[in-house]
Amino acid sequence: MYQYDEYDQQIVDERVAQFRDQTRRYLAGELSEDEYRPLRLMNGLYIQRHAPMLRVSIPYGLLSSTQLRMLAYIADKYDKGYGHFSTRQNIQFNWPRLETVPDILADLASVQMHAIQTSGNCIRNITSDHFAGIAEDELEDPRPYCEIIRQWSTFHPEFSFLPRKFKIAVSGSENDRAAVQIHDIGIYLVRNEEGKTGCKILVGGGLGRTPYLGVCIRDYLEKQHLLSYLEAILRVYNQLGRRDNMHKARIKILVNAIGPEKFTDMVETEWRRIRDTALLLDQVEIDRVKGFFTEPEFDKNAADDATFAKRLVLQKDFKLWVQRNVKAHKAPGYRAVYLSLKHPGVAPGDATGAQMNFIATLADKYGYSEIRVTHDQNLILPHVRQGDLYSLWNALRKEQLATPNIGLLTDMICCPGLDFCNLANAGSIDIAGQINQRFNELDYLHDIGDFQVKMSGCMNACGHHHVGHIGILGVDKKGKEFYQLTLGGSAGNAARLGDRLGPAVAKEEVAETIDRILQVYLEQREGEEQFLETYLRVGLDPFKDRVYAPESEDSTRMKAVAGY
Repeated sequence: MYQYDEYDQQIVDERVAQFRDQTRRYLAGELSEDEYRPLRLMNGLYIQRHAPMLRVSIPYGLLSSTQLRMLAYIADKYDKGYGHFSTRQNIQFNWPRLETVPDILADLASVQMHAIQTSGNCIRNITSDHFAGIAEDELEDPRPYCEIIRQWSTFHPEFSFLPRKFKIAVSGSENDRAAVQIHDIGIYLVRNEEGKTGCKILVGGGLGRTPYLGVCIRDYLEKQHLLSYLEAILRVYNQLGRRDNMHKARIKILVNAIGPEKFTDMVETEWRRIRDTALLLDQVEIDRVKGFFTEPEFDKNAADDATFAKRLVLQKDFKLWVQRNVKAHKAPGYRAVYLSLKHPGVAPGDATGAQMNFIATLADKYGYSEIRVTHDQNLILPHVRQGDLYSLWNALRKEQLATPNIGLLTDMICCPGLDFCNLANAGSIDIAGQINQRFNELDYLHDIGDFQVKMSGCMNACGHHHVGHIGILGVDKKGKEFYQLTLGGSAGNAARLGDRLGPAVAKEEVAETIDRILQVYLEQREGEEQFLETYLRVGLDPFKDRVYAPESEDSTRMKAVAGY
């Protein structure tokens, strides 16, 4: 992983000192709320419903065991003993006291971490595939390019106050695991006809109040021009993006308003003007950054282990966990292991300080001291010998980190919702609990198969509800919590926005509604079809009919409550 040099460390340390003085002056009444607000946002600090919330950057989701131990220390010392991993591969602390935040930032700086540009109208954390560097379907490791973009965008003076927040994702694999198409800029590493790797550039994706999928504005861009092309996109957006209405300020609105063709022409014009300047990436710089992302010294005999296959035969629960939570690795004899943060009774994405310390220890013992954060709010040990999987599984079970539900219905994406967020209209965490309670039979979940539930407590869509197989959006109706459902969304290669099912349902009916949707799926599917395949074949109507025009008296009551 990337290691700070003396200049990196100096910049981060100076930022901590600056914010310490800014916070002191605010608490002393020397800075007004309006003066302090942009300063705290530059350092990832929000004021939420009950307390400040600090969002810590985890570039492209990569952590060392030392860094994870520091996050555990912060959770225990400054917070309420836990942190929340988000869909941006970051971690959020929901209960720090304002006066302690400079101390938290100082502690983060001691392990080469910070909260810079995790909020505000700037370029946010660069995200990527959580299997980067180990995936069998990978064309090239995207992390060096994420790091190059991160260094270019951090403290970029021209883009510190954009019209709105800005998000970039990079994927280097045939299968998109980074939700590239729902980002302001999405980058796929691709090969041209000569077999040379370059970049496919998408612009204008994003969810929220008006969701759009990104549109391709360049099929192939040579890597040497990556930064100049991104700069051209940002310049056009910075000049033309709306600042009079925050709901219409994202680049997706601009691209849709003027049209992709005109937007592309403007970008190309600006790019031709700046492409051969100091922004030109030479191979020496690319190779330098690549040097931070080398493989560990893998055990060449790891594939010779015979105990793994025997355990699969003898231990049913272990086999079930392997099938769901263990994924392929390009190194022979190694696997990547999901640590599920979706144990029943726990808010999705939450991990306690004790769990984080425990995972750091396991990473040192089994995984070359490396941890990944996924955009669906789980953690990964990316390099585990197959001979160590059984011991690792037994250890994870003791800390409720081995729930075999990765990719299943209970592996939900969930924002903090009304429990914490000032913007939320309805709760998310309690709905996740309702769903977990209703669907607690693993055999049933495995029969359903791959299934993505994504939930947001408001239109900002932090839970990516627009691209869930079932998307759940919390809405307020005269002071009561209701939930709008969408079906058929996807954030993968064939990304699509979900279709609105119908009127919002009452809070107590959410799990029942999902149950009826699943009944239709199980009745309609053909062979081994997954939910999305069945939905795209049969359409919305069979699901809508079952939910809103059922035969039971129970459901008649549900229609009335929903106002159908």
